[in-house]
Amino acid sequence: MLRLCTAICFLALGPLASGQTTLFPASSSSSDQPITAQQRADWFAVSTFGPASLAGGVISAGLGTLFNRPSAYATHWDGFGKRYGMRLTGVSVSNAMEASIGAIWGEDPRYVRSQSDSFGSRVGHVVKMTFVAQDRHGRLMPAYARYIAISGNNFLSNAWRADSEATVGNASLRTMLGFLGRMSGNAYQEFWPDVRHSLSRQQQ
Repeated sequence: MLRLCTAICFLALGPLASGQTTLFPASSSSSDQPITAQQRADWFAVSTFGPASLAGGVISAGLGTLFNRPSAYATHWDGFGKRYGMRLTGVSVSNAMEASIGAIWGEDPRYVRSQSDSFGSRVGHVVKMTFVAQDRHGRLMPAYARYIAISGNNFLSNAWRADSEATVGNASLRTMLGFLGRMSGNAYQEFWPDVRHSLSRQQQ
């Protein structure tokens, strides 16, 4: 039950807690201009250490402390710090793997917004872009580096996690939540600009 509650809270706060949302504006169309090394470095820095990611760490560690997951860290400030550090380590490793491994074959980790006006089509695009990415020619390809990064990081982290979380089952759950977190981050980047524009118009 505690795991279910934590998962529900994670999904509700996915754009922050997952560490997958960046402050970079999402591209509105495909581009044949490959991502540069500097842009990869910027993506990694903001995705890992940007305000959204750091705030997400507070939420993630706070939920873990509230539900005492893992119980080895207990429910005090020291436990909160350990959970925050564990989450930041995971985000750093995952983002570094996605950015560096993807550079080998030109995989672009950034989100590309839909060109459709249909809500259903845009939702479908959000889901699709969770599992695909642009190559160096602007064509869509399976996001192999993302698959390796999210799953690899969550299984590798078993080496330094508390024994209660260092299991294949927990690593698989974290991997699933990692992709759901990326999906919610995509949804944020897809729809938030429209919401923000609508709010701005109402205030005028």
